[in-house]
Amino acid sequence: MIYQADQINNFADQTFAYLEVDEKEHVLTITLNRPERKNAMNPTLINELAYCLAYAHYTNDIWVVVLAANGNVFCSGADLKAFMGGDDPKDSTIPKPAGQVVIGDLFRQLHKPCIARVHASVYAGGMLLIGGCTHVIAKEGVVFGLPEVKRGLWPMQVMQTLLQFMPPRQAIAWCIEGNSLSTREALSYDLVTKIVQSDIELMSAVDQLVTKISENSPAAIRLGLQAFDELQSKSADEAHAYLQGMLMKCLQTADAREGIMAFKQKRKPVWTGK
Repeated sequence: MIYQADQINNFADQTFAYLEVDEKEHVLTITLNRPERKNAMNPTLINELAYCLAYAHYTNDIWVVVLAANGNVFCSGADLKAFMGGDDPKDSTIPKPAGQVVIGDLFRQLHKPCIARVHASVYAGGMLLIGGCTHVIAKEGVVFGLPEVKRGLWPMQVMQTLLQFMPPRQAIAWCIEGNSLSTREALSYDLVTKIVQSDIELMSAVDQLVTKISENSPAAIRLGLQAFDELQSKSADEAHAYLQGMLMKCLQTADAREGIMAFKQKRKPVWTGK
């Protein structure tokens, strides 16, 4: 992670300029809060998001992350003017990152389930946010647009993210044509995992998914997502030996001992995430 464990010790005391952060019942909800600029990502917002995800990564008591947004656009992509200079950090108190934060890598080492609660349309680099989540629940009518080529640009990092879900020919065609996908089309491409009809159903669907995930071992999920990330750099010859080692690590957790004991005693397990 771009932020280290010792940097998140005073997380609760931080002031965020462009995020609303809420921690409750093992869930960290991060809400993009730059609605006047359609939640366009400037350097400060990106650093704040990286800081929150690092906090979730290092904190065993957080089992699920929910990513939401205020305003009539979920995220319009990167604020190119801010990246060219003039970013106003307002009163953000988070520490400076040790290096450059790469948007496409923000979620890669989170190792926690992350649910995008998408109530409004997503454009351009905003795809990197929903593409980094394990689940994307979107309201019917939301559109997903890639207009970069219409501005003389190419969605470089987005292209890499899309290739994790879409067949290459379809991903490239979308980048070339610069059009928008409907919610149904996004679902068919695995960019969205579930569609709901209203804001009320959206909140309910996310809550139900959080409950469902929380019934399972946080430690097992964390190690499983870590293994999934690290498999990308393993050869076929290395993969099974690595996964066997990860399974042994999983068996040594307190959650595994609790899960096996609860099964024997025919009761619900009480997870600690350890």
